[in-house]
Amino acid sequence: MQFADIKNDIAFRKIFGNENKKIILISFLNAVMKLRGKDVIENVEIINPYQLPIIKNLKASIIDVKARDKKGRVYIIEMQVAEPEGLDKRLLYYASKEYSQQIEKGELYTQLKPVIFIGIFDFDFTATDRYLSHHAVCDVDNGDRILKDMDFYFIELPKFKKELLALTEITDKWIYFIKESENLHIIPKNVDDEGLEAAYQDANKHTWTKEELEAYDYASMREQDERGKVELAEKRANIRAKLEIAKKLREMGFSNADIKKATSLSDEEMDEL
Repeated sequence: MQFADIKNDIAFRKIFGNENKKIILISFLNAVMKLRGKDVIENVEIINPYQLPIIKNLKASIIDVKARDKKGRVYIIEMQVAEPEGLDKRLLYYASKEYSQQIEKGELYTQLKPVIFIGIFDFDFTATDRYLSHHAVCDVDNGDRILKDMDFYFIELPKFKKELLALTEITDKWIYFIKESENLHIIPKNVDDEGLEAAYQDANKHTWTKEELEAYDYASMREQDERGKVELAEKRANIRAKLEIAKKLREMGFSNADIKKATSLSDEEMDEL
């Protein structure tokens, strides 16, 4: 088997937005939110089911799947491969917009249903060491929740360090699948959940159509381009900062040799100065 990188646009939507295999999304939601008993999600309506997009119109870095359960609760599952500026504000805007659009002017506020946002990030986002965190509106002194209709779950993949043999909970097995699928060649023996097993089967690229594989490869190239833009921008910003420091050191009378040693600027960059 050759599994796809789940962080890829096409792979993510194909697996989690498959209305013919909703058991995959249901299993994932129950695992991330650790739902038990009467709280378990049994069925969902996928609001934007997977459809193969026109390749040239693919977007990169922002991937989302939306679903609604029988109680009307809306779930937004989003994959972010790179952290855009203002991500925290965008998440609040996105969730609150989804919440407010449930009713029209004049309708009762009691008709509003909870919105649950699940963000899967391929970068560190929070200050905590936990790879899965749950955020909600609460009393900052005692933790009481009066405003209950909005929840945020963040999965930070770089913080997940568990090896395959150490996986016992379904939550960890799902996160491992998202992070490591492209490095595996068989379905792990400890996969004992029907939804997760179906996800592995759908991630097997040998079962994909030619059009899906082409779209997958194109999305991968777009993702690399986006990462390259970020890395180049960071590199240029770092050089500009060093040049500013070097300029000040020169004004203070430091020699070129000392400035170069202090800033680690190259000969070419010193020539710019």
